[in-house]
Amino acid sequence: MVRSAGGSQNRVAHTGGMRYAEGVMKIPAASVTYEDAELIAHLAKTGKVRMKLTLTPKTYPDTTSYNVLADLKGSEKPDEIVVVGGHLDSWDLGTGALDDAVGVAMAMQTLFSIKELKLRPKRTIRLVAFMNEENGFVGANTYAAEADAAKHFAAIEGDLGAGHPIGFIFAGKNEAIPYLNPLANILNSQGAGQIDQKPSASSDISTLTAKGVPSFGPWFDTRTYFDYHHTEADTLDKVNPKYLAENSAVMTVLAYGLANLEQNLPR
Repeated sequence: MVRSAGGSQNRVAHTGGMRYAEGVMKIPAASVTYEDAELIAHLAKTGKVRMKLTLTPKTYPDTTSYNVLADLKGSEKPDEIVVVGGHLDSWDLGTGALDDAVGVAMAMQTLFSIKELKLRPKRTIRLVAFMNEENGFVGANTYAAEADAAKHFAAIEGDLGAGHPIGFIFAGKNEAIPYLNPLANILNSQGAGQIDQKPSASSDISTLTAKGVPSFGPWFDTRTYFDYHHTEADTLDKVNPKYLAENSAVMTVLAYGLANLEQNLPR
């Protein structure tokens, strides 16, 4: 039994996947709300605690679903691809507004903004709305297995909500940072110019990262994200339109800037 992530004190439990290593005996597992976890901890200090849990989760057989792709073709290097994306699926408790409708919205807005501004990226910018992230990364793994990593110049994904932007996450070689500083300088005028280098930039593109593709994601304030993540409270009213627009702008600058870099990023 685990205490739910976050600390919003709105008494909603978080859900998620439970997996067991092969050969390990399966035992019941449950997540309880922040408030109930605090109560249980308090009661445990006074004596033995007995609980009755009714657990009803089921894993149903797989069914066919699809990634959704859309290309904004490059004007000079159309065979080189910059991916922008998010994942389509969500847990059943809420509607998945923060996890991850906003990520898909950022990616869609990126292509829309570039077209509206009548800009011509040199490389192809590809929207990928990944399916089945929450239940095993099947859409991401399938895309990476079928993709030619050598032709993927970069990948960008948003999958942590849409808080106030700080900069962008980068997963790649240290030698690439000097090539990225001009993009950071552009974003710095909006207070979003910091670069946070990590082993992985985001969930669905991690399979591309493992193949050597430089990967990115908007970096923003996530202090309240886990109050709603994987809960029935993850609904549209939790999305801040201003922050969503700002993160869409960050993704747009990244995508267009990367699509027009003169040199390849070190791998």
